[in-house]
Amino acid sequence: MLDVMASGDAKARKLFPAWLEDTEEAEWHNAMDVKARHPRADFLPGNRVIFDLGGNDYRIVTEIDYERQVVIVRWVGYHKDYDKIDARTA
Repeated sequence: MLDVMASGDAKARKLFPAWLEDTEEAEWHNAMDVKARHPRADFLPGNRVIFDLGGNDYRIVTEIDYERQVVIVRWVGYHKDYDKIDARTA
C-alpha cells in the first residue's frame, strides 16, 4: 500500500482510507457477508479475499479471520502489478 500511496496517486489516497474505514466498521462472519458489502470481491482458499478498488485499478489481497473479526492485508497495489503475484501466497 505504501508504494501506491507514496506514488502521489490522488485516487489511491482517497480510495484506500475509505476502504479501510469501511472494513473497520464491517462485521463479516463469512464470505456471504463480505459479498453483500463488496459484490466484486473474489475469494480464494484460506479465507483470502481480493478487493477491487477504483474501477479495478487497484487490488487489495487480504486474509480474513471471521471468528476474531480480523482482516489482514497481505498485498496492495495496482491491478497491473497484481497480475504478477500469486494472491494465494502473497
